[in-house]
Amino acid sequence: MLNTRLLCGILLLPGLLLAQPKTLTNSIGMEFVLVPAGSFVMGKFEPTCAPAGLQGNVTESQAAECLKMAKAAARPGFQAVVPKPFYMGKFEVTQEQYRKVMGKNPSHFSSDNCPVDSVTWKDAQAFIRKLNAMEKTRAYRLPAEVEWEYAARAGTQDETQGAKRQEVAWYMSNAGYVSHPVGQKAPNAWGLYDMLGNVWEWVEDWYDEQVQPSGPKGPASGKQHVLRGGGFSAHEKNVRVSVHAGGPGSVINTGFRVVRAAQ
Repeated sequence: MLNTRLLCGILLLPGLLLAQPKTLTNSIGMEFVLVPAGSFVMGKFEPTCAPAGLQGNVTESQAAECLKMAKAAARPGFQAVVPKPFYMGKFEVTQEQYRKVMGKNPSHFSSDNCPVDSVTWKDAQAFIRKLNAMEKTRAYRLPAEVEWEYAARAGTQDETQGAKRQEVAWYMSNAGYVSHPVGQKAPNAWGLYDMLGNVWEWVEDWYDEQVQPSGPKGPASGKQHVLRGGGFSAHEKNVRVSVHAGGPGSVINTGFRVVRAAQ
């Protein structure tokens, strides 16, 4: 039987983190963080009981109704395994990086260090193909949805990475309806920035038309692809690690993050 160990509430698989640098920077300045192999509960959602608009003491009937609503909205999630380590982009792809690869900047909000916005899933794939060609590799790709949520949770169990939402994310209540330079909010426990908020992020998977993923691997086909993380115009209820949305979403609020294969 293989020996395993627990770290930050996740199961780490043995022998997969040896002799690999914890961070990488590529030829156009994109920074990557090594994410360990492991397992976690994907899609788990436990809403807090906080009836909107209630002030002062809450009556017994109000508390009971709130608990009833929270119980109905809760989802247990399911066990998922990430069998291999991988490098996750430390930041969302910036406008400067996109322009270096594609020779143009489609963004509505123009600023080099802000995330590229107004990109489709096909645009993200075109960027990755050109980046791979530039570096003569096949290592770059979009994250699978299971990898995205695993990296976003970073071993935590709650919906905002173990921090207050405003500490880690730009969203409707604090963003001013514009994107912001990457890396201004606090990182999660694994050193990844803006996994919540700023721009929605494309992942590889097809959308399954469900409230939560139907399994660790998405369907073989579909009408649209999955967006994760929420964006600067998203309501706080959608700025959570478990939110599973279908594109194309709000065009000016949509970007992406890149994964690089580990050895």
